[in-house]
Amino acid sequence: MAIHLGRNITGHLNAAIRREWLVTNGLGGYASGSISGARTRRYHGLLIASLAPPTQRHLMVAGLDAWVEVEGRRWPISTHEWAAGVALPDGYNNLESVRLEGTIPVFRWALGMTCVEQRIWMAYGENTTYITWTLTRGNVPLRLILKPLVTFRSHHDITVGGANVVVTSVPSPWKTGLAIDILASEYLGTEKDHSVPSPVRIMTSGGKFHGNSDWWWDFHLDEEGKRGMVDHEDLFQAGTIEATLEPGHTFCMVCTVESAPPKACQAALDDERQRQQNMLSQSRFQNAPDWIRQLILAADQFIVDIGNPKETYIVSGYPWFGVWGRATMVSLTGLTSAIGRTEMAANVLRTFAKYIDKGMLPNNLSDVDGVASYNSIDTSLWFFIATWAYMRECPDDTRLLEELYPILVQVIEEHAQGARYQIAETPNDGLLYGGEYGMQLTWMDVKINDWVVTPRIGKAVEVNALWYNALCIIHDFAERLEKWDDMERYAARAKRVFESFNKRFWSEQHGYLYDVIDIPGRPDDATLRPNQLLALSLPFGAITDYHKAKRIVDVCARELLTSYGLRTLTPDHEDYIGVYTGSPQRRDNAYHQGTVWAWLIGPFVSAYLTVYNDPETARTFLEPFADHLHEHGLGTIAEIFDGNTPFRPHGAIAQAWSVSEVLRVWWEIERRSKG
Repeated sequence: MAIHLGRNITGHLNAAIRREWLVTNGLGGYASGSISGARTRRYHGLLIASLAPPTQRHLMVAGLDAWVEVEGRRWPISTHEWAAGVALPDGYNNLESVRLEGTIPVFRWALGMTCVEQRIWMAYGENTTYITWTLTRGNVPLRLILKPLVTFRSHHDITVGGANVVVTSVPSPWKTGLAIDILASEYLGTEKDHSVPSPVRIMTSGGKFHGNSDWWWDFHLDEEGKRGMVDHEDLFQAGTIEATLEPGHTFCMVCTVESAPPKACQAALDDERQRQQNMLSQSRFQNAPDWIRQLILAADQFIVDIGNPKETYIVSGYPWFGVWGRATMVSLTGLTSAIGRTEMAANVLRTFAKYIDKGMLPNNLSDVDGVASYNSIDTSLWFFIATWAYMRECPDDTRLLEELYPILVQVIEEHAQGARYQIAETPNDGLLYGGEYGMQLTWMDVKINDWVVTPRIGKAVEVNALWYNALCIIHDFAERLEKWDDMERYAARAKRVFESFNKRFWSEQHGYLYDVIDIPGRPDDATLRPNQLLALSLPFGAITDYHKAKRIVDVCARELLTSYGLRTLTPDHEDYIGVYTGSPQRRDNAYHQGTVWAWLIGPFVSAYLTVYNDPETARTFLEPFADHLHEHGLGTIAEIFDGNTPFRPHGAIAQAWSVSEVLRVWWEIERRSKG
């Protein structure tokens, strides 16, 4: 199944601006935009460089004003929306199709007899973007007119025009073509205490440069407006590049912040194609449908692999998410171990083990300076799940297990004795309690000013399912390492938690598990949410009674399951919000109050397999994602969807745990199918 969109999409502005492409560079940097060519987000650009991988991501080259001239007639091949309410030029009307070659977007512009194909990709391991135009049809040469639109700001910010920007022609390191260096006199966003600008270089394989530079004012950012954010910004036109393109030939432009000369375009394109082909050929999913194999390439976009020192991270989502500990640990299995990239999994585990502090892994690393924040009750417990999944695929890697074992023991003991935010094992039942007023510690972690929308202080169901699994896993690891005293001690503790979990969380009245128990000053929370599925989906089931397990799966399927994941709240609840839209506060209020999260399809399918042991039916729950790859972020899976039909996608266009959980349970289904 190729990702291919024709004029029924490309020729309609509203349809084209809702579909976005993404390419990444393995450092946290990326390039992204709507297929229409119009920038609809502050995050859209041809070069968003990660200046301190995987952090400090800055927009350097926002886009192009691009035209083609054929025998005296000019055609736009770019689109801009303006604050005045117009779209000019309207290059989307000349866009015949868009397709993906792997993850490389290919735009086909049809201009009468003439066809031009444009490709965009990044060099892996470099903050360098390549853009090429190839004259694939036509009997006469054409003239390209390209005006780079640049800035220097954090990708979270908005550009404010007026500052001085210096554009200098410099010798090209290539044998032919031109090169210009662009340097702003100051940071060009609203956050004036931000870092000083870095120069960006634009190179071409030919053509001439004209230094008619100037500020362009009031671009409209449609998606920002829909999100209740500032929806307009300015960009600097760094001159004009003109080049003649002969039939069958290719013109190349490179945008980079690297000091070393970039590879020639064809060599760089061959490298990226071969890299992606190697990933597919080395994957264990050789006979999987094309859309699953597309997700293998999508999975790679989240992995940041840097050296000196060797560290591997996972970007939680594009365009705005950085490195988040919980998302890393949830995503790790599907993005690496499940598809055969076990070395990557080991690198991530080693990298994050260095961040353990008082028994806790960080919730996130700041996108500005990489500083770790420790405000999560479950991230450290997911570390056990990710490690167990790796050891299942690589059971002979005792070296890594010996490295991590004392760290895992430390996590358990620090949690039991008392970690931050009143996180502690309660003596009467062995369950894990945590939370303070004004803090959000579980994955349902929205906080609006001082208001925590879903506080969940007490003993959360998924946290204690994870706690039980952590004890079972450390018991298993102790046995592998022949630590017999530890093995017996953790077996007894796991048994106690299992008994308490079944006694305390099951509600016979409701026929499913409480979401949170032992809430200060309140009765136990019986709100129907998908969190309870983790009691069935994790490696060690906290609920083993078949009839109870079946009731849990059935009620979650009936009330929460959609085509693209599970609702976070049942629609008949008074707090249910079925559409995720509007201001930041309105959206945050809906985030976990009915919004569908794609990653939850993983726990549901695993729980379904536990109860029904029906791999063929389980696979059908994943099939709608094949269609989804053609909308929102092409070739990848969105973060969230509306709780109401038609389940329109929202949030990040590419989310690590969305992609990961589909791949993880696909592999789980494959294993069960093979017996």
